[in-house]
Amino acid sequence: MNSPNTSLIIRGIGSYTPSRILTNDEISQFVDTSDEWIRTRSGISERRIAAENESCSDMAVNAAREAIKMANLSPEDIDFLIVATMTPDTITPSTACLVQNKLGLRQIPSFDVGAACTGFIYILGIGSDMLQANSYRNALLIGAEKLSSILDWQDRSTCVLFGDGAGAAVLSRSDDTPGRGILGTYMEADGSDAAILNMPGGGSNCPATIDSVNDRMHYLKMAGREVFKAAVSVMDKSAREILEKFNLTADDISCVIPHQANLRIIDLLSTRLGISKDKFFVNLDRYGNTSAASVPLALDEAVRSGLIKSGDYVLLMAFGAGLTWATSLIKWQ
Repeated sequence: MNSPNTSLIIRGIGSYTPSRILTNDEISQFVDTSDEWIRTRSGISERRIAAENESCSDMAVNAAREAIKMANLSPEDIDFLIVATMTPDTITPSTACLVQNKLGLRQIPSFDVGAACTGFIYILGIGSDMLQANSYRNALLIGAEKLSSILDWQDRSTCVLFGDGAGAAVLSRSDDTPGRGILGTYMEADGSDAAILNMPGGGSNCPATIDSVNDRMHYLKMAGREVFKAAVSVMDKSAREILEKFNLTADDISCVIPHQANLRIIDLLSTRLGISKDKFFVNLDRYGNTSAASVPLALDEAVRSGLIKSGDYVLLMAFGAGLTWATSLIKWQ
């Protein structure tokens, strides 16, 4: 049983990005676009692209090792593993099972969650509930994506936006930090607009055939304007919900880690929520949209740079295909 003083803290965090940098100018050599066009519409200047032999699970493992190291733990200390991804190595087995083996973890519960760009905050909520309900002490939570493997490199509306990478966190029960750590996570979904952001092919509804491949059904499709409107609306709503639940205002928030999808979305959220843009941590100019890796990758950089300090209220927010969205509130330990 957890004691009244038990809290759930991010004990360690880590990230990984591939070495290959793909710039806007390079993309303009094979699709009709330009550096200025991409930057003014998204805020992205470059992104990382995984090597052909570098899998989603490989990137997840690299990020996880950094998180475990920061937490001052060993692989044997991990009690369960959750991987958030929309680009698993294989449909089955789960990427989590592959990561469990590559990291040399014990035979612990290991599974994937598919919530697209919202995935890491979803597993933060799920992991928190599992730690509170069981005798587990340490959870390994990973968001990892090889989005370059599902991008249509002939479609300038999508291929310029995404990149590859991974972020991981060790979430632990603590009896020494009462009132700190994960305070709450707000999660919702609405499948009525699923078609505005999806990959039509590859599942049981549209298995791979010669026709489906020729029709380019196995690439990510997005209706940009509709996604933009929905993202701003629901992330604004979820942030307000969680602030109200904990009787906090915009002034109480020290740092916002938003999903790194589009700079204009971030600017609008800052205005709507009344939270200064200076409090929003942004790195999408260097990585683009890394989906489930986006939030933990940014959080890792913010923590390691010293931007987040003990006692700070930190707001994580994301939106993704599904449609899914979530916000998590943390009082940093």
